[in-house]
Amino acid sequence: MTSDAQAAGQTQAAKKAAAPARDPWDLPDVSGLTVGVLGGTGDQGRGLAYRLAKAGQRVIVGSRSTERAEAAAAGLGLGVEGMDNAACARASDVVIVAVPWEGHARTLQGLTAELAGKLVVDCVNPLAFDKRGAYAVRPEEGSAAQQAAALLPDARVTAAFHHLSAVLLQDPAVEEIDTDVMVLGDSRADCEIVQALAARIPGMRGVFAGRLRTAHQVESLVANLIAVNRRYKAHAGIRLTDI
Repeated sequence: MTSDAQAAGQTQAAKKAAAPARDPWDLPDVSGLTVGVLGGTGDQGRGLAYRLAKAGQRVIVGSRSTERAEAAAAGLGLGVEGMDNAACARASDVVIVAVPWEGHARTLQGLTAELAGKLVVDCVNPLAFDKRGAYAVRPEEGSAAQQAAALLPDARVTAAFHHLSAVLLQDPAVEEIDTDVMVLGDSRADCEIVQALAARIPGMRGVFAGRLRTAHQVESLVANLIAVNRRYKAHAGIRLTDI
């Protein structure tokens, strides 16, 4: 390396060292984004659609049936629109996947073109139930989010909104939901968009919690929350301390 190149490298290193650390809570403005919710006629999807619309987001509810989507949207009010899943995906900037685990792969396989280039937020929890309660299952890809990434190679897949109570989300008497939303993904910029969306809902924080390969343990924690909620007759969520 020449002395000039060495000097340039040292100058760049010095600039990086001198640059102030970026505030992790400095999140982008997402108020103008349209959010689609696939599975928006189910409890979790409908609850997320309600909370985001109440926060001022433009929201589209998606379903396999246009009629069911429109009926769910009408029930929510707040300007929520209803469309079939394909139309919902095409019309949205951010698409939340809130379908039942059993239909997860089938739903996404039918939307590869519509979801290309979209920011996809997978909140599906792969669970099974027996006489002893809920337990996590591990998909071949590692997690529901990783399955989504494998099925949607042209989408930008993240994972979030796993630990929210559908009961609280849908209850209009609940003004704030005191919980953190763990956001996972391989693009920090995409994760920050999802964090900002979560923060639009009063009481919530969106917290970056790692890369997509760590999604399994976040998804599987829902089985433990179900046990907590049954034992204490509660609607427990997650709150991370010291941040």
